[in-house]
Amino acid sequence: MDAHLAQWLNLVLRWIHVVTGAAWIGTSFYFNWLNSRLAPPARPEAGVGGELWAVHGGGFYRVVKYAVGPERLPGTLHWFKWEAYATWLSGIALLVFVYYLGAAAYLIDPQVARLDTRAAIAVGVGTLVAAWLVYDPLCRSPLGRAPLALAAVLFALGTALAWGLAQLLSPRAAYIHVGAALGTIMAANVFRVIIPSQRDMVAALAQAREPDSGLGEQAALRSLHNNYLTLPVLFIMVSGHYPATYGHRLSWLILAGLTLAGVATRHWFNLRNQGRGSPNAWLLPGAAVAVAALAVVTAPRGDDGGAAAGPAAAGAASFAEVRVIVARRCAPCHSAAPTVPGIAAAPGGVELDTPQEIRGRAERILAVAVQTRTMPLGNVTGMTEEERELVGRWIRAGAKLR
Repeated sequence: MDAHLAQWLNLVLRWIHVVTGAAWIGTSFYFNWLNSRLAPPARPEAGVGGELWAVHGGGFYRVVKYAVGPERLPGTLHWFKWEAYATWLSGIALLVFVYYLGAAAYLIDPQVARLDTRAAIAVGVGTLVAAWLVYDPLCRSPLGRAPLALAAVLFALGTALAWGLAQLLSPRAAYIHVGAALGTIMAANVFRVIIPSQRDMVAALAQAREPDSGLGEQAALRSLHNNYLTLPVLFIMVSGHYPATYGHRLSWLILAGLTLAGVATRHWFNLRNQGRGSPNAWLLPGAAVAVAALAVVTAPRGDDGGAAAGPAAAGAASFAEVRVIVARRCAPCHSAAPTVPGIAAAPGGVELDTPQEIRGRAERILAVAVQTRTMPLGNVTGMTEEERELVGRWIRAGAKLR
């Protein structure tokens, strides 16, 4: 595929994914807030369980929720499902386009595991399928009636998944596939459980019968899970910009910690919406402290250069040596005229053609090529440990051009 066309296709898919994701998560947040804020109607009405008054966009709104359902179904009934489906479909399309078609650069890292393209893609696809096949039976088991125990088991399994993927795929791909697994679970919850429960509820009203309580219980449980998974999934969507997380040697543990921080933050908002925020005010600062602790844990150490303790470490590194390494290992992508097939322009606008450009990006090069070793992507240009160590010494010595 033409590199320019590929870049625009990437943009369109990513844009669609972000827009539909915002619509899905926004709808989820709104309805969770709405359910928490409903109050008994000021004037009792037959069948109405709660009401809420709001003002927005220059108008007043009155929302009512029926305890069971209205006496007669309206002519138009709005369903909230396409936001979830479109988010998942666009996300899968983006996953295939970026990580599977570009497996050599984005999916596979020979320094992690020597998988060929087919094996790596099989791991990725298998992860999405297995996530649902494990999650769904657990929710339907007796464990589903013990929400906290179920949450603990799911968190342990999710952490184990992150660890396993970190042993097989490139660091970024490992994170993205954890997010894709969670997104698959969330979308499947809507498609396989929540919408069928709502259809049964509508049919029961039309047929004057009681809705299936089992379907309703499962739908409530899955909706709760979707609510708590939103913030961790949002972090994973943007994690590719932060190599200190996915590039750390304990990346799976960093992800587990950030997931807990996201869940705690969401729980605080849920309790606050229910008017129970004050006794649980510690949750928000607790999540902030956890994130700060992870920032300290991932901070680069003085020996992150790899072979810094070796005999060559004492020698000075010249810019002439560094420029040759950058030209061979970095500039094939990060250049005004990239030479790597499929790359039409320097990723992120980072060009490393001139001495001034290299020096200006020195700290970034230190972070991604020396400390976290997440660049070059998939190490497609074959950057060696000795080269990383030499570049690190040059930058730490002041990144002098002569």
